[in-house]
Amino acid sequence: MLVKPRLCRLRLGGASNAHTQHCQHPNHLIAHGWPHRDLVTRGDERCCFAYILNLVHCGACDLAFKLLSSPAPEIVQSLSTEALRDAFLIGGVFAGDQISWRFTDLDRLAVGGVAPKSAPVQLENLNQTGAGFFLARRELGVINVGAPGIVKVDGKSHDLGNLDCLYVSMGSRDVSFASTGPEPAKFYLMSCPAHAAYPTALVRKSECNAVALGSQSTANQRKIYQMIHAGGIKSCQLVMGFTELAEGSVWNTMPPHTHSRRSEIYFYFDLGQNIVAHFLGQPNQTRHVFVQNEQAVLSPWWSIHCGCGTAAYKFIWAMAGENQTFDDMDKVAMSELR
Repeated sequence: MLVKPRLCRLRLGGASNAHTQHCQHPNHLIAHGWPHRDLVTRGDERCCFAYILNLVHCGACDLAFKLLSSPAPEIVQSLSTEALRDAFLIGGVFAGDQISWRFTDLDRLAVGGVAPKSAPVQLENLNQTGAGFFLARRELGVINVGAPGIVKVDGKSHDLGNLDCLYVSMGSRDVSFASTGPEPAKFYLMSCPAHAAYPTALVRKSECNAVALGSQSTANQRKIYQMIHAGGIKSCQLVMGFTELAEGSVWNTMPPHTHSRRSEIYFYFDLGQNIVAHFLGQPNQTRHVFVQNEQAVLSPWWSIHCGCGTAAYKFIWAMAGENQTFDDMDKVAMSELR
C-alpha cells in the first residue's frame, strides 16, 4: 500500500510488521516514543520504524490527511505521555481554507474540519476512500461550532447557524462549505462507511431531541442534543450530536462506559482557556490526556471515555459500528475504576 499525501510519502510494511514513515524534509524528524523505535537516516530522509502510523503535523509538508492507528489496550500502559497523546488526541481540526482529515481504524471513522474564510471550500476526494469520490461509499455528519455558514450539496444550499447539524447522504458528489459573514463558520466533520443512502437532512439545535441528565450536586448537570440518531435524522451507521454542560458542572459521562459494538470520538469545544482531563483506557488500567479547546479524543471499543473540566464546556460525540441504539453501552461502576 502506498499513500502519497502531497510532499510526504508513507510506506506500510517492513520488519516486525512495523510501519515505515518517511518525510522529505531533512530537519523534520518524527519519533513516536514507541517500543523499538529505530531511527535511520537515508541521505536527506529521516525514517521512524514504529508499531503505529501516526503522522504529526508538518508545516513544510502541508499534509492533506493523516492516518491514525489505535494501539492495543495492553500497549497503552507502557506509552509515554507524548506517545499517548499522539495515539488518541487530535489537534489542529480547523486549518482555515483547507479541510483537515484524520482517518482512523475505529470503524473507519474519519475526523475533519474546515473554517472557510473568503471563498467556498470543496470536499475533495482522497485515496483513503478507495472510491471515485469522497461520499461514494461514505456518509457525512456536519455540526457548525462557529459563525453562520452554508453547506451546498449537489446544488442545494443549507444554512447552518451555530450548533446546527447537517447529514449528507452517501452518493452526494458536489459538497462545499462557506461562511456567510466576516467571522468564519467552523464545520466539524465526521464521516464513516455506508452501505445504504439516506436523504440529506438538516436539524437545528432548537429542533433536535434534548435529554436533560445529571444534577448540580454531582457537578454533571447537562443536556444531550441528539441529532443524527434513530429517532432523528436517519443514517446508515453514523450517530452524532453534542452535550452541553450547565454552568458549574464539569463532569461528563460519569459513571463511564465502553461500547463493545461501536467506536466513539469526542470533540471538545467552547472551552476558552479552560482544559478538560479526559480519561481513557481499560476500566482497571486508566490513563488520561489533558485536552485544549477544539481538540478531539479517540475512544476504541475497549476504552472508557469521560472527562472533568476546569469550567463548563461542550463536546460533540460521534459513533459508528454495529447498531445505532444510543443506550447500547457496557456500563462501568465507579468502584471498578483504577
